[in-house]
Amino acid sequence: MVGMRRDDESILAYVTNTKGVTRHVTLIDPDKQSPQTAADRACVAIESGSSMIFVGGSTDTPDEIVHATCVAIQEGLELRAFAASQSPDGDEDRWKVPVVLFPGGSHALSPAADAITFMMLMNSTDRRFLVGEQVRGAPYIDKFDIDALPTGYIVCHPGGKVGEVGSADLIMEDDIDLVKAYSLTAAMYGFKLLYLEAGSGADKQVSPDLIKSAKTTEGLTMIVGGGIRTPEQAKIAADAGADWIVTGTLTEDATDLTDLANKISAITTVL
Repeated sequence: MVGMRRDDESILAYVTNTKGVTRHVTLIDPDKQSPQTAADRACVAIESGSSMIFVGGSTDTPDEIVHATCVAIQEGLELRAFAASQSPDGDEDRWKVPVVLFPGGSHALSPAADAITFMMLMNSTDRRFLVGEQVRGAPYIDKFDIDALPTGYIVCHPGGKVGEVGSADLIMEDDIDLVKAYSLTAAMYGFKLLYLEAGSGADKQVSPDLIKSAKTTEGLTMIVGGGIRTPEQAKIAADAGADWIVTGTLTEDATDLTDLANKISAITTVL
């Protein structure tokens, strides 16, 4: 499987070269729908303004399901790109977006992905999420020859399932200095991405004050997810300094593909 890599830049460059514009990521949990449904949703997401697809989320999804989902999404994007190349008005590059693993652990990998968010859950109290899963997964990532995106991952209140499973010492809304210290640590470790996460399906998003504080550290591309379902919430995160906005529950809650297109378009329009 040939991933949808852009010829002129690496996946990391694509993710970090935001040029001051906040972009949108659609997160697809392979455990929540069939591979074909995932592919249909991914294509609608890109058509509606998303600039990247994350595949992952559930902590216990086996790698064969993750792989089948990645393959289906790549095939769907390739078909759309081919169709665009045959049309005088088609934009083939529109469909050349990265399909990136957002794994719950070293078991949720696929050679069909373009890249992986190679994350340290920085505020976990469990060694497994600081370096353990990474050590288990690194040989497979190397074998698959997919790009590793060095990511500092910080779970903020309310944290949701990821905070519970990841044994996270949650960052509270008023932990302004602490999140700044974490962002500095991430930069000093050489991470290129910093992901502030409120938790899948969270009832509130990451505090804009936390985003602003972390954003003052140079050299980090800021990803923010969890609890974002509306254009207003997306704009709050973007205005605070988020370079990428991630939505996942929004996709799962859409009644059909038309509803999904409308919801994603509403968010990408305000970014």
